[in-house]
Amino acid sequence: MIHVTIDGIPVEVEKGATILEAAGLAGVNIPTLCHIKSLMPDGSCRICTVEIENRGRTRLDTACSAHCAEGDQIQTRSEAVVSARRGILDMLLSNHPTNCFSCPSNGSCKLQDLCYEYGVKETSCPGEMSQLPVDDSNPFFTYDPNLCILCHRCVNTCHKIVGCGAIDTMERGFDSVISPPFGLPWRESSCESCGNCVAACPTGALTSKRRWNYRPWQVEKKVLTTCPHCAVGCQYYLLVNGEGRIVDTEAYHGPSNRGLLCVKGRSGSFDFVQSPERLKYPLIKNKQTGKFERATWDEALDLVASKFMELKKQYGPDSLAGFACSRSPNEDCYMLQKMVRTCFSTNNTDNCARVCHSASVAGLAMTLGSGAMTNPIADITQRPDVIMLVGSNPEEAHPVVGMQIRQAVQRGCKLIVVDPRDIGLAKQADIHLKLRPGTNVAFANGIMNVILSEGLEDKDFIAQRTEGFEQLRDIVKEYTPERVAEICHIDAEDLRAAALLYARADRAPIIYCLGVTEHSTGTEGVMSMSNMAMLVGKLGREGCGVNPLRGQNNVQGACDMGCMPGDYPGYQKVDKPEVWEKFEKAWGVPLSHKPGLHATDVFPAAIEGKIKGLFIFGEDPVVTDPDTSHVIKALESLDFFVLQELFMTETAQYADVILPGASYAEKEGVFSNTERRQCRVRKAVNSPGEARLDTDIFIDLMNRMGYPQPHLTAAEIYDEIASVTPSFGGMSHARLDAGEYLQWPCPSKDHPGTPILHVGKFSRGLGWFYPAEYVPSAELPDSEYPFILSTGRILYHYNTRAMTGKTQGLMEIEGSSFIEVNEKDAVRLGIANGDKVKVSSRRGSITSVARVGAKVSPGETWMPFHFPDGNPNWITNAALDKYARIPEYKVCAIRLEKA
Repeated sequence: MIHVTIDGIPVEVEKGATILEAAGLAGVNIPTLCHIKSLMPDGSCRICTVEIENRGRTRLDTACSAHCAEGDQIQTRSEAVVSARRGILDMLLSNHPTNCFSCPSNGSCKLQDLCYEYGVKETSCPGEMSQLPVDDSNPFFTYDPNLCILCHRCVNTCHKIVGCGAIDTMERGFDSVISPPFGLPWRESSCESCGNCVAACPTGALTSKRRWNYRPWQVEKKVLTTCPHCAVGCQYYLLVNGEGRIVDTEAYHGPSNRGLLCVKGRSGSFDFVQSPERLKYPLIKNKQTGKFERATWDEALDLVASKFMELKKQYGPDSLAGFACSRSPNEDCYMLQKMVRTCFSTNNTDNCARVCHSASVAGLAMTLGSGAMTNPIADITQRPDVIMLVGSNPEEAHPVVGMQIRQAVQRGCKLIVVDPRDIGLAKQADIHLKLRPGTNVAFANGIMNVILSEGLEDKDFIAQRTEGFEQLRDIVKEYTPERVAEICHIDAEDLRAAALLYARADRAPIIYCLGVTEHSTGTEGVMSMSNMAMLVGKLGREGCGVNPLRGQNNVQGACDMGCMPGDYPGYQKVDKPEVWEKFEKAWGVPLSHKPGLHATDVFPAAIEGKIKGLFIFGEDPVVTDPDTSHVIKALESLDFFVLQELFMTETAQYADVILPGASYAEKEGVFSNTERRQCRVRKAVNSPGEARLDTDIFIDLMNRMGYPQPHLTAAEIYDEIASVTPSFGGMSHARLDAGEYLQWPCPSKDHPGTPILHVGKFSRGLGWFYPAEYVPSAELPDSEYPFILSTGRILYHYNTRAMTGKTQGLMEIEGSSFIEVNEKDAVRLGIANGDKVKVSSRRGSITSVARVGAKVSPGETWMPFHFPDGNPNWITNAALDKYARIPEYKVCAIRLEKA
């Protein structure tokens, strides 16, 4: 250890510590402009200058870069230090306008604060100043190079923290400027508009355009909450002004985002909350005119309750069904499934995981005993030697995880990308297996074939902690690299290299997403991921595991809360006597003892006349589910359909009653993020019009339908969840509000939560090697429909755009449908980039715009499903996985022609 004194305060630090780090330990503040704590010092601003005396010698040096030496006597406020800092500020102002009153960063500018502190009002070196054009091309922020002090915080943030590298310092000397390569406008560069550089800027050079609408002193409160988009669970503040309106966001250093936000979280997370398009009053459809008419809450709730009870009496409990909202907090989801089970008296309840990640829940539960991500995000991005990324594009679907993977690659972590497209991370990958869509099981079996043939399996782990190995071993013998290469359309040597890289690594997580799950063999694809990890003993350890990135913000929580036809909260099976007896006692009514219908089976049952009444909370299946015509026919076949929503969605058009609920910013609650972490949601603003808390709506309906449900706050509902759910038994709002980001299982109030699952023992006892054989997709190309169509997400939008579509800047960047086509196919079909094309399947036709290139292989195409002007779900295949009943979004056969 090294001993120094800072302003007379003795400090003991480890060898290699900087003076700035030592000052932090001593509680002494040293000003900085260029320094970023997590990075190597830049030393460009020099405002952190301090005076160092050692062995009779005195010098001035920068605290961020100078390392402590034994016996250093450090002064941070001596006359020489203050003079030096004044001189630095003087020189900065020599090429910096002082029109602070008109600057949007007025009141939150570090340069302004330091000039005020050190009494520097103007420069003593007047002369020529930069007169450079302002770049206003980005829809979310402005770059004014005349206000830039070249501290490089934005460049270092973009390169080393975000990992994008969209900007750099261009030119030299007086002409130096921050710019995208070749002087391109920011709008035309590779910038992702995440705004992390803007947040890092200490002056007004990079400013959010929202800052023109408010000043810092107008912010009345900052409310810490959780992002409502993907399931990373990013933490941030909502900034609320005195009029009760959200004016901005500010990143918080949460455990999953570590101070980062993506473009959706920073810029697309509150416009929809305050949209004039919000539903404000209950609506009842006039059967004669077909138009919705405003109703009172009593009228709407009385009608809903009486109609559902009439259908239950006439056709039986199983003629009713209710779907939960995977974007709403755990408390809402819990009350929805409780209402369905206690009032409808059926287990016909589900959530949108059915069409995205139910294969993860089912598959991992069967093989490992718990259908959830095994390791925390920080663990699988900061600790690995190798990352295997399968069917996942986190740069766009989970951008903050994508940023952390890019950081890992910069640190030297090897990356294996297994994806049919040239996603962004494929460019940074050591190996990219560009496999044919629908061949994940064959790929995994090929990996295991190589591992076994090379003797790289973990024999002790297999013997002590697993079962079923012999049967799996016999199966994968047939999946030689050459055979798998033929099935998957990849190179056999690349497969071998990937297998060896993964098997030989000490720490190597598998991270996957919808490219694995959304298949007619999605559950077997998931179980193949766990097969690979078990084979090499990479489960129950740091930096390893099998890690599904959940799609929606609370799709994990909706499943945790029992919004599934076969499970009560905490994955307690509805057909087990000890379970139903427990819940009958807790809820005080007899319950159905048989599993209900999956959401994807409810729609055909409605067409058959078996489902008569449907309650959908916050989902839009007309847009999200495959074979849209089939979904519409099902909704039109219902006797009674109720929707609880924020907006008049495509699905809402078919409802008999619409109930306006509250957004995440208008309620208290908890999201379960993708790593099982409990993330608080806190009320920032009031709901518009007569919109009500969703839990209050459910409670009022339950009482009207004859179930005596007391009115409970979100905290009280969460306590009830803990009382009936062993894995949540030790959790409460109070613990979460005290700063604990607990991960289930957390069985008792003194339990710290469980970051890594299956340590020492699997949840099911022994891990099961599932004997998966490759089965081709349900619908393959033929002469009539010669192309494969796959679908997915893009960075700038979220699912149906019900939220992101209300943010103008996001729509400016990406606002309409497109289809990716391989350049060789395009030449053959006479299609040029930007041409309108007709896309047809056996279920119908849509039009879109061609994007020609090499991102997809010949014979394959890809489309986002966000846009109504060409929604591929009109033509995708509704073929279902036999275990999870998940649709095959990732493979259907299409015909492509110039429109």
